[in-house]
Amino acid sequence: MLFPTTLVGSYPQPEWLIDRAKLAARFPPRVRAQELWRVPPPLLAQAQDDATLLAIRAQEEAGLDIITDGEIRRESYSNRFATALEGVDIDHPGTALDRSGHPNPVPRIVGRVRRKHPVEVEDLRFLKKHTSKQVKITVPGPFTMSQQAQNDYYPSQEEAAMDYAAAVNEEIRDLFAAGADVVQVDEPYMQARPEKARQYGLKALNRALDGVSGTTAVHICFGYAAIIHERPGGYSFLPELAGCSCAQVSIETAQSNLDCAVLAQLPGKKIMVGCIDLSDPAVESPQTVMARVKRALAYVPKENVILAPDCGMKYLPRESAFGKMKAMVEAAKMLRAEYGN
Repeated sequence: MLFPTTLVGSYPQPEWLIDRAKLAARFPPRVRAQELWRVPPPLLAQAQDDATLLAIRAQEEAGLDIITDGEIRRESYSNRFATALEGVDIDHPGTALDRSGHPNPVPRIVGRVRRKHPVEVEDLRFLKKHTSKQVKITVPGPFTMSQQAQNDYYPSQEEAAMDYAAAVNEEIRDLFAAGADVVQVDEPYMQARPEKARQYGLKALNRALDGVSGTTAVHICFGYAAIIHERPGGYSFLPELAGCSCAQVSIETAQSNLDCAVLAQLPGKKIMVGCIDLSDPAVESPQTVMARVKRALAYVPKENVILAPDCGMKYLPRESAFGKMKAMVEAAKMLRAEYGN
């Protein structure tokens, strides 16, 4: 089918599950932020399961083709995985600058980074159990995690990134073994720190994907619209992803009004075209979404285009997120009618 639809990863968590005002008032947590949850610890896992079911059903009702778990169990896209690794001290955190330039508490690397156990496999199994559609799950990328940590152990950040990559590789292999259709690696800091990304970011990403045979994607963005308000007109690191072994590249075009000519430099990649603006809770018309996708179609074959929001939807009101998903699905139908099924 042409123009499949999916989320980048997250869907809004219910107000009864997480304190959304607290969530929006701070930078995305890099260490654990258990104070965000409204449900007491003995009941939290059950409540997260219930909320995940709501996210799955919302995606199905909207008509999405590839379903995620909405990242409902996560305080941020990265900290659930990053704080589960060996070699990091989360009880005595360090400090690192966020992509906005503000200091943020982060895991402190005190030993060799290793994966102790599967982190997201049970999340994937729950997702597969509750939908018959194709499923996607996301993992934080090794370069991004290395930038979101205080390195008190390795001689260089590159060495830290490579061990993060080995841990991500083990996780991705287990996720495909458990039945994932797509695994997406989130690497927003490649855009935020392009010089370091050129030095070793792509090397770390390819190490994370080494020997993986399933369909993989990499997401690169300008940051959550709720936190990073200004958007450049182009990426500082994107054509370089032609050299990565992933099948799909997820980019944002809606809020930034991206010059899509750059996409011609990613031949052979499927492009997850961010066509939903997350800076505005107002629901776009399907015609607006369709026009955004058509800008990319000037440079990407129709067979290689996937429709998605610019980034994760977690900061949007739920009714807005649902409406935007429906608009995206209607736009995909219109595109299929024009370009063929």
